[in-house]
Amino acid sequence: MQLLFIADPIESFKTYKDSTYTMMREAARRGHPLAVCEPRHLGWQSGQLVTARVRPIQLTGREDDWFTEEAPRELPLKDFDAVLMRKDPPFDAEYIYATHLLEQAEREGARVFNKPAALREHPEKLAVMEWPQFVGPTLVTREAAAIRAFHAQHQDIILKPLDGMGGMGIFRVKADGLNLGSIIETLNQGGAISVMVQKFLPEISAGDKRVLIIGGEPVPYCLARIPQGNEVRGNLAAGGKGVAQPLTDTDRATASAIGKVLAPRGLLLIGLDIIGTHVTEINVTSPTCFREILDQTGCDVPKLFIDALERAVQAR
Repeated sequence: MQLLFIADPIESFKTYKDSTYTMMREAARRGHPLAVCEPRHLGWQSGQLVTARVRPIQLTGREDDWFTEEAPRELPLKDFDAVLMRKDPPFDAEYIYATHLLEQAEREGARVFNKPAALREHPEKLAVMEWPQFVGPTLVTREAAAIRAFHAQHQDIILKPLDGMGGMGIFRVKADGLNLGSIIETLNQGGAISVMVQKFLPEISAGDKRVLIIGGEPVPYCLARIPQGNEVRGNLAAGGKGVAQPLTDTDRATASAIGKVLAPRGLLLIGLDIIGTHVTEINVTSPTCFREILDQTGCDVPKLFIDALERAVQAR
């Protein structure tokens, strides 16, 4: 298969932990040619096909100087057997515009994973609201008064922006309400921006578990991202410690139920964030933790993913 990865600049990859790199490595091991581009390299001229200025690459087998490349070329997306959208958030207007271009490419015959419309329709913070049976008390609002009422009810809360990633912009406010007003002003900017507010889950001390779902099926192991020191965030980008562990029966049942619904919508790869037994986010843009699970358990997540990608391409 000819594969195109749309991602952040590959020069910025940290290959010792990057999930997109592990996908590329497994695909290359099977002989699939690779090319890369960034969303800014997508283009669509009236009356013509959606194209991208792509860089064909070959992997060197090293993890520092890890690729060589050929001269960039402008190619229609439909010329690839699979296009993998792996751009990290923020889920902003430019990301949405990219999904529109990718959706047009689909109409022209391209195969895009995850499906562009599904990416748009499942923003990672809001997507959990479809599953109240798996979610702790949660509020999405622009209204400061609603946030204050939620705090009065639950006493210990987490506030976060809807477009953040890696733990950015997350605040905890305890029963004393210290700095609640300032935090609300910072996040919702006078009512202009929506904020997610969730009841604090003390089970975070055991880790914020990343549960991967590939082709609708849960991966047998998750990565518990455990906060360190006085930090409330378990995100690896915020200094959390990643500990791979087998799925619990509850986590497996939750992931199976969600996967069976979301996979048919075009979400080949999903990453649930689970604290205790509660789902806090449903990640669909560029779910990670492949490398950590593989290194710590031997569970070959990249192989599972490329297996599923090959099946999906053959089925279309």
